[in-house]
Amino acid sequence: MLKVQEIRELIKLVDQSSIDEFVYEYEGSKIEMKKRGEAVVAAQPVQQAAAPAPSAPPAPAAPAAPAPEAPAAAVQETVQPAAEDDANLHKITSPMVGTFYASPSPDADLYVKTGSRVGEDTVVCIVEAMKLFNEIEAEVNGEIVEILVKDGQLVEYGQPLFLVKPE
Repeated sequence: MLKVQEIRELIKLVDQSSIDEFVYEYEGSKIEMKKRGEAVVAAQPVQQAAAPAPSAPPAPAAPAAPAPEAPAAAVQETVQPAAEDDANLHKITSPMVGTFYASPSPDADLYVKTGSRVGEDTVVCIVEAMKLFNEIEAEVNGEIVEILVKDGQLVEYGQPLFLVKPE
């Protein structure tokens, strides 16, 4: 079975390519990726048997008919592709591995929403790691264009959290 990092690399490659669909099968594991609008959706059924990673990079299969929804036990990942105008946007990234929180507490208002104006020292979210709640600041003056993660989602070091249009 492929590792999570290998699946993420496949998602990035499909996202950056011009193909709309990608199917990969290896020793009982199957990964299907289809571009829907601006996002790439990947699903891999959870299996107990471990399969070694292939030595050669996978080749895209012929386009298949639309598949039904993935089963409930499937791992699903959504990646927002880099839009062509993203070059002008500032990415606020996670400085650590942890859990993303959009508000200081479950019943409190969100720190920022799409369209919110932020300053360099504006707190935009919290990333919790090992019971420590770390406030993440915008580091730039501008407007929040897109929030790239969901509340309660696990994030990795360097993962983009927000896109900001600098002023």
